Amino acid sequence: MATMREQAPELRRADGGPIRVLVVDDEASLADLLSMALRYEGWDVRTAAEGGAAVRAAREFRPDAVVLDVMLPDFDGLEVLRRMRAETPDVPVLFLTARDAVEDRVAGLTAGGDDYVTKPFSLEELVARLRGLLRRSGMTAARQGSELVVGDLVLDEDSREVRRGAEVVELTATEFELLRYLMRNPRRVLSKAQILDRVWDYDFGGQSNVVELYISYLRKKIAPGASR
Repeated sequence: MATMREQAPELRRADGGPIRVLVVDDEASLADLLSMALRYEGWDVRTAAEGGAAVRAAREFRPDAVVLDVMLPDFDGLEVLRRMRAETPDVPVLFLTARDAVEDRVAGLTAGGDDYVTKPFSLEELVARLRGLLRRSGMTAARQGSELVVGDLVLDEDSREVRRGAEVVELTATEFELLRYLMRNPRRVLSKAQILDRVWDYDFGGQSNVVELYISYLRKKIAPGASR
């Protein structure tokens, strides 16, 4: 049976907008993987594959955090960091590299990096470290309390109670997690793969039509009179 993974409170910028993260890595597949994981958090993500492009992207995008590979085609991540910090001295930077020698770690942190993760790495650990950097830089939780509200639908994350107006809606654990993820992303188009990844385990062996099945269950419980 699939198990559920708890999500940490969503972080937001001071103006209420989504966190902006710049991912700098010349491995396209890795950059795409990181971007997908960070967008799952509800963050706005830009990528760059070279040092020069990274500096330009930082100037235009004004990221709240940067994931920065040390080895890049034109100049290395340490130089990228120096150039970025000349314009945005406080942006948190997490170095991502295959180099794991102590002197490499020291060089990255001495240059002004805030954290250091070596390849191969855990996506969940990297996201957790980024969240820590963002909290220390002043980002705050987007919501106060435990309720998610969309229209007259209210989901209490602490009591795990769901209400539609004055009526309590009884949900299974899987239905609750699915509804919570959908309510946390009310204006986003979510793919089946994204929903499977968040609601079910990575190693879930079922087919993607399980998403349609559970959404059908939710509709029948939340809006029993609505047409499918």
